[in-house]
Amino acid sequence: MKQILPSLRENNRYIKFQIDAKKQFNKNLIENKLKEEFLSFLGQLELAKSSFKLVKFNENQGIIKINVKYADKFKAMLTLINEINNEKIDLKSLKTSGLLNKLKED
Repeated sequence: MKQILPSLRENNRYIKFQIDAKKQFNKNLIENKLKEEFLSFLGQLELAKSSFKLVKFNENQGIIKINVKYADKFKAMLTLINEINNEKIDLKSLKTSGLLNKLKED
């Protein structure tokens, strides 16, 4: 099978985010909450097109992989999340990059 040309590949962005809360959350809970909010914000078709994936999460910091066309929409959606499991949180994006290693260094 032939490889896809780089010009035809999907461009992705990696968004590093942080959750300010008293409680520590696990990866599955955060991934489900982000998908649920994205579904209510943009819908199922947009979620599928965005190729959303939680790449890494620990100590209330995580990295999301998302299509470049949906990066700004995702950051806007992050500001709408105020609580997880009745726990008040402050969710903010820290940095956006096209390379995953750039975000892991910080």
